[in-house]
Amino acid sequence: MHEEEDGSDTNSCTASRFVASRSMDVAEVDGAKEQASRLCGYLNKLSGKGPLRGYKPRWFVYDPRKCYLYYFKTPQDALPLGHIEIGDASFSYDVEGEEGQFEIRTAGKEFLLKAPSRQVMHFWLQQLQQKRWEYSNTRGSGQRDSWSSPTLAYSNTGLVGKDNDSFIFEKLSDSMEKVRSDFAMETETDGGGMVGIQSARGPSAASTNPLNFSLKNFGTELRNSMSYLRPGRGGESRRSVFYTGNSSAEDWELVDAPPKDFPEQKHPDTHRHSFGSSFTFDFGRNSSRPKRPLLRDMMGPGRFGRNAETRSAESSPVECNGSKSLEMQLRLQSQQEELSRMQQEQAQLREELASQKELVRLLQQTLRTSQCDRQPVRRPAPPPDSSAASDQTQASVVTQEEVAQLDAQLQDRDEQIQSLCGHMERLALEKESLQKELKGLKIKVGEINDQLGMLMETIQAKDEVIIKLSQQNPEQSDNPNDPGSPLPNKEQQELDILKDSLQGYKSQNRFLNKEILELTVLRRNAESREKALEAKYTALEAKLCQVESKYLVLLQEVKSPVCSSSAQNPANEVISRLLEDALQAESPDQQEHPIFKPNTVSEYDVFGFKTVPEEEEEEEKLVAKVRALELKSLSMTDQEVSVGVKWENYLASTMNRDLVRCPELKALIRCGVPHEHRSQVWRWCVSVHVKKFRDHLTPDYYETLLNVAREKPNPASKQIELDLLRTLPNNKHYASPSAGGIQKLRNVLMAFSWRNPDIGYCQGLNRLAAIALLYLDQEDAFWSLIAIIEVFMPRDYYTKTLLGSQVDQRVFKDLMSEKLPRLHAHFEQYKVDFSLITFNWFLVVFVDSVVSDILFKIWDAFLYEGPKIIFRFALALFKYKEEEFLKLQDSTAIFKYLRCFTRTILDSRKLMNIAFVDMNPFPMRQIQNRRSFHLEKVRLELTELEAIRQTFLRERETSQDGRTFVSDDEEDN
Repeated sequence: MHEEEDGSDTNSCTASRFVASRSMDVAEVDGAKEQASRLCGYLNKLSGKGPLRGYKPRWFVYDPRKCYLYYFKTPQDALPLGHIEIGDASFSYDVEGEEGQFEIRTAGKEFLLKAPSRQVMHFWLQQLQQKRWEYSNTRGSGQRDSWSSPTLAYSNTGLVGKDNDSFIFEKLSDSMEKVRSDFAMETETDGGGMVGIQSARGPSAASTNPLNFSLKNFGTELRNSMSYLRPGRGGESRRSVFYTGNSSAEDWELVDAPPKDFPEQKHPDTHRHSFGSSFTFDFGRNSSRPKRPLLRDMMGPGRFGRNAETRSAESSPVECNGSKSLEMQLRLQSQQEELSRMQQEQAQLREELASQKELVRLLQQTLRTSQCDRQPVRRPAPPPDSSAASDQTQASVVTQEEVAQLDAQLQDRDEQIQSLCGHMERLALEKESLQKELKGLKIKVGEINDQLGMLMETIQAKDEVIIKLSQQNPEQSDNPNDPGSPLPNKEQQELDILKDSLQGYKSQNRFLNKEILELTVLRRNAESREKALEAKYTALEAKLCQVESKYLVLLQEVKSPVCSSSAQNPANEVISRLLEDALQAESPDQQEHPIFKPNTVSEYDVFGFKTVPEEEEEEEKLVAKVRALELKSLSMTDQEVSVGVKWENYLASTMNRDLVRCPELKALIRCGVPHEHRSQVWRWCVSVHVKKFRDHLTPDYYETLLNVAREKPNPASKQIELDLLRTLPNNKHYASPSAGGIQKLRNVLMAFSWRNPDIGYCQGLNRLAAIALLYLDQEDAFWSLIAIIEVFMPRDYYTKTLLGSQVDQRVFKDLMSEKLPRLHAHFEQYKVDFSLITFNWFLVVFVDSVVSDILFKIWDAFLYEGPKIIFRFALALFKYKEEEFLKLQDSTAIFKYLRCFTRTILDSRKLMNIAFVDMNPFPMRQIQNRRSFHLEKVRLELTELEAIRQTFLRERETSQDGRTFVSDDEEDN
């Protein structure tokens, strides 16, 4: 069953108008180094149903996190139309099928794709095989945040990512890799320029068919279209605007070349032809802009072959490269001249017809006038005498003669009118016949245009054949007596076809052999993983039974009465043995096996921190293991899994674009970034905050600082060396001088001390850099330190006076009295100065103050929103344990609990809900205003203290000058 995506076929339809509205931002693409090697490109995907079924161009992007091949309508779309699961897919293609067509089969679905060429198809197939091989060899062999997590729990950069790489990637056998390489097809390394992010700037990325839409994914396409209209979402809509002339106000939009218009443009339904449209371009004006002359009229006689006047007066053939038929050009020109002559004759006939109509109108007017002038003939009364009668007879004779003349004139006029009407009818018929003949001539000219195009293509093909034969002729003339002379032309063609088919079948055979080999190995690996998981399930079930049995024994011993006089109580032995079993760490054999791990708590957590400290007492170890078990159970809750799924869905929508600041991303970061995505999110947050610095510096700025640190001595280097091993002693990446993080931490701190000589090095910077290095590489960790100190924190925060830190403690006291008045009053009542504890919270952003899971979630929000997060979580920590503090009625007990209460907070969801919901409203403007207020007060106090110190120093010097010091020897003498 083939996968259906679209509800209409657009493969056979051509776009009548093309507007480049979503051009790729070349600067952004070139600047994304990590995206340059992504497997992506255009492929045609078979979709649709029934008669609408056909191939549609889709932009495919491979996601290594889940081994999905997402497909989009354009490279700028945010939401994918769908995806193909490559991890469990198989690939095949038919040698005798269409060129570039191959098939991907997944569970219950088949996808038919077509590449631009056979070489690109081979490149795609080999890359997809490799991605499937890598993903399948890492699946199930590494650790995850939870077994419900859809992705592997490893990071791309940072010490945590490198640490997980050591046990995630299995060592593949050399023989197996050699067999795979033997079966590999020979392909181009870059897919011939048709694969990769650079292919988005090619013709396929620019041409957009307006009918290329999906009915099934209409909602997705609509959201993708709306995303370009929303500001701040990246990939804004652009129109390709062409500027011509010296005026910057003249802009033109590129459209498809319209068909050429003949001089007669009064009839919009006249048949038009587009000969030469493939050789020239026309530029249409936007309706909202004033009219300007056409660009082709401004270009003059260039590649168009004639100037604007010649083009507007007549249509002549377009000059194009290659050999042309002069006879066809002359015929086309004669046809066009005949057409122009017929049009001129038609215009003359129209003028003659108009003059004849005017003549008829004048004759009719004259006839009406003559009829009005005629007098009616009347019989006069008989005269009384004969003389009167003779006069009357003469008058009647004269009147009859006039009437006869008038009748003759009228008959002549009637005949003239009839002849003119007949002439008009003949002219109308002649006009109609001329119009038909003109229409036929236009059709004939269009056919001749088509014939001319076909003949030019034929001539070009013949020229290529002639060149090829002329190249082969010298080779054949060199060996006239060679017994292996070439076969006749037909047999040679058949032989070439057979050779091509043989080569194609060989390539297909190698590909299918490799496919069968890989699928067999992947099936065996899946079976091995299944057996290992069954073994692990059995071991966990056995361990659960042991835990339940020990728990029942413990309950039974506790239920029995305790004999205080007995020195050796059996219950004490049972409890001691159970505690010893509970605190037993993982054995080395269990640590080496990547899957079989029946112990629920390992020696180190996913961040590298030690879960159960060795130097602590037994009670402290038990508390630490209970805390680790509770943290792990909290990480497997449905809410944590839901957050992971939300992140997966959001990042899938950003496959074609960078992350941008938006309310959705802010809400997700406040929920915590999953471990596997933290490197990506932190790197983006840091780059956003320090972009204003990096834009004005060279790309190798960090390396330059390191070179300076190696060549010149630094006053801060001694203190940095002393603090390296004291940074995070409970983290395996910084626990020893040979640990992987020590040298990186040294480089970051030394580079920073050279960038900020006023600060140099301050205790606390080492912990900030160490936390950043867990998820970032050296350079990104260096820039994260700059973001924290130069962007987030106020000035003088890490200087010798720690002025900014003292100001923030006073601001925090004000917020405590406002947000938590009961607890603040309780501290004031017992005179407890909580700033002694919170000062370190602000200085190192809670490092070594809270459990690691909560620490990194605080850092997620801190790197996105800034220092306001420190105030939010500091208040939230006190709010979380407010009732416990209020129960304490002694200053000593309060201060003792104040030192350790943060390590007892494990529920990160509850803490974040307090910080981001209960603490609202929390405007940053309020914090800035209070900082300004307290800054002046602290400066005055520091000035007074400095004056007192100077006075004391002067008095001490004066008193020392007046004294006479006597040695012990002098006293003895």
